[in-house]
Amino acid sequence: MAVKKQAAKAPGGRQAAYTARNRAALIKAGQRVLAEIGPQATIEQLVEFAEVSPTTIYKYFENKEALFGEAFNQSWESWIEWSNQVSTSGERLERVLDTGRKLFWVKEHDPLFAKILHNTLKDQALATRAVLGEGSRVFKELAKAGDLKFEDFDKRILLWANIYAGILIGIYVTESLSPSEAETAFGIGLSVWGITEAKAKKIISRPLVFPLHAI
Repeated sequence: MAVKKQAAKAPGGRQAAYTARNRAALIKAGQRVLAEIGPQATIEQLVEFAEVSPTTIYKYFENKEALFGEAFNQSWESWIEWSNQVSTSGERLERVLDTGRKLFWVKEHDPLFAKILHNTLKDQALATRAVLGEGSRVFKELAKAGDLKFEDFDKRILLWANIYAGILIGIYVTESLSPSEAETAFGIGLSVWGITEAKAKKIISRPLVFPLHAI
């Protein structure tokens, strides 16, 4: 009986694995399109990169925007996960802000993601949403713990998201900011959270440590 049950489950398992592989391949293709063309790419261009039919894309995603959104989110999350593989000392607030600062140095470590940022962050709304994602939850925890000012949190996080998105746009879209200049702007922006100028300077002076292996 146990053998029969296992056999009965196998086709479903294979189908799930097949679906996961196809979906992952489409997301990879979506990342290449975002890097080479940007989110304004047509479904025809996406099909050409993915080497599949439009029907296949719509089988796994509602539309190309949904695919591009997932492709961007996974690129963002992969960078965060990779850049945080090296543990560093310091208070939780300092370590969280280190993660934000590491995004200023993507060009040196992940050229593909840097191109994706260049093309996608032209959309200010998308840039702000990316910042507000998981970051909003983490910042609320820090504020509740007293590490950041909690009063008017919703207004502060929205203001911070626009400041931080603006810094990223300055690095990757307009290229008006160098990573070092972005660090300075980042420190100034921390005043939104009630962080003093002296503490902000201490935070941005912390050395950033990246994994030795490539992403």
